[in-house]
Amino acid sequence: REHSIVWKIAQSPLVSKIFCAPGNPGISELAECINITVDQTDQLCEFAVEENIDLTVVGPEAPLVDGIVDIFNEHGLKVFGPDKKAAILEDSKVFSKSLLKKHGIPTADFKCFDDYQQARRYIASKEAPIVVKADGLSKGKGVFVCKTNDEALQAIDSIMKDKVFGEAGDQVVIEECLIGEEISLLAFTDGKNIVAMESSQDHKTVFDGDTGPNTGGMGAYSPVPLMTDELYLQVEKEILVPTVHAMNREERPYKGVIYIGLMITDAGPMVLEYNVRLGDPEAQVILSRMKSDIVQIMLATISEDLDKVDLEWYSQASVCVVMASGGYPGSYDNGKEITGLDSLKNQDGISVFHAGTKSANGKIVTNGGRVLGVVACGEDIEDAQKNVYEAVSKISFDGVHYRRDIASKAITPPTSTI
Repeated sequence: REHSIVWKIAQSPLVSKIFCAPGNPGISELAECINITVDQTDQLCEFAVEENIDLTVVGPEAPLVDGIVDIFNEHGLKVFGPDKKAAILEDSKVFSKSLLKKHGIPTADFKCFDDYQQARRYIASKEAPIVVKADGLSKGKGVFVCKTNDEALQAIDSIMKDKVFGEAGDQVVIEECLIGEEISLLAFTDGKNIVAMESSQDHKTVFDGDTGPNTGGMGAYSPVPLMTDELYLQVEKEILVPTVHAMNREERPYKGVIYIGLMITDAGPMVLEYNVRLGDPEAQVILSRMKSDIVQIMLATISEDLDKVDLEWYSQASVCVVMASGGYPGSYDNGKEITGLDSLKNQDGISVFHAGTKSANGKIVTNGGRVLGVVACGEDIEDAQKNVYEAVSKISFDGVHYRRDIASKAITPPTSTI
């Protein structure tokens, strides 16, 4: 995500110099990387003041939840993203589900629990499938879609008893399992105006056929054929606009990118989750299709002038395949040499966005679960899918794992979805 954001910002005629903290080998080709981590808010703020930084863009959710926007604003610095009060929309699923219910925005029926035994008793009273979610931030891995009650009880044990997500699991949301097709819809909002982006679909589970445990995302494509103009208008009217209004009414005005995870059910679109930043890997495919200057849009969002800018798109389709370390989302080894990257440089319509990589002894090696996001554009989804897998085949590292069916459901829609 951060590499794709830097890549898009670098295309703006308004930008002369980019710094990235902490960055990676891919980002270092476009920006000067500085050795400050995302949780070192005071050092980041000091750096921005010293370097007279005109605009700071926050990539991941944790600094937003920790209030980096508030601190930068206190120092008179322009920063893109929601403040701490608004970032609770992702920080707490208990808050976001309660907001949805209070303001009549369509979502799955649910109950929240902070007591382990009560949560277990509630599950025993329900029929599977059932969804169990950790309340707080869990890097995309805190949602368990359970096909049996036993699986749901195991999820409760992991979250509340074993504390696999730490304090993020002090509370849980238990909700009905919605049937349908998932779509990610992202929008820019300045708290008054809303500009929706093109649709995308993430592939969350680690294995082909949407099987295995959830990950931070194994790939994405855009646009989603299911997202018709009619459905866009419905989502805007029933979900997007009411959400921004609801945050205003809760005295938590929202400025930045809002991400809405949707389930398109027979009863209409429903909210699965909110994120308070660009999705990953959705950002990679969306930004590859964005024609407009993203910096102009970000500045208009901050100044609450979003109604004065147009958001234009290329008609091309885009597909992203995440190349992950073997064992991810469980344990995996770092330090595996990555080969083949040079063969894809300057190849038209192909971008390789780095995630978990680092430089070591003049080589680029793996340094995380999700290592690379390979993106290809094409005339349509089928063309983009063919192009991306050709590109992926040229890159290798020991133990590499990636899904081989990213975007297939857009080409040959499934007969039924569970």
